[in-house]
Amino acid sequence: MLIKTASFVKSSVKLSQCPSPQLPEYAFIGRSNVGKSSLINMLCNHAKLAKVSSTPGKTQEINHFIINNNWYLVDLPGYGYARVSRSAREKWGDFIEEYLKGRENLQYVFVLIDSRLEPQLIDIEFINHLGQLSIPFVIVFTKTDKQNAAQTQQNKALFEKTLYETWEELPPMFFTSAEKKTGKEEVLKFIGACNQQYRIEKKQA
Repeated sequence: MLIKTASFVKSSVKLSQCPSPQLPEYAFIGRSNVGKSSLINMLCNHAKLAKVSSTPGKTQEINHFIINNNWYLVDLPGYGYARVSRSAREKWGDFIEEYLKGRENLQYVFVLIDSRLEPQLIDIEFINHLGQLSIPFVIVFTKTDKQNAAQTQQNKALFEKTLYETWEELPPMFFTSAEKKTGKEEVLKFIGACNQQYRIEKKQA
């Protein structure tokens, strides 16, 4: 899939404020400073679409972007450490939970994982929570250019081993680098196939 147009639509702090759920939608989320904004910009061929910052917690709202005028990419606030107040983090948690439970056109959540790290409890807990909510998700390992391939594979194996402690089957996994544009084709191909299936199901409904 080629991305020809990508533009910001709106920011929301409530499910009711989100755009009308008439198009398939894909949400991106991960620990603060996992490289989410850089990855979104790389996928969309737009250097400044999502705000990139060295300060964790830059994204504080549900940000909708419309891609090719036929699907939404959603930038969600990161979970985990950020230099914001506890009350602010709790507020994010509340509206992210509302969004995840109630967004009827949400197709997949893309959970971003720093490929340089061994499994982090906060990532595992969030993934397990998605499972409890029966929300489809994929795992995206980021920053693969920051280490050699053997280290990335080693951390992936550890991550899979940890997930198999509670999961019988693992979700699709992608390896990406915003700097090297690694994984771009694979991620967009996956979204394109999901969009096609979404429209088939809509016609049959």
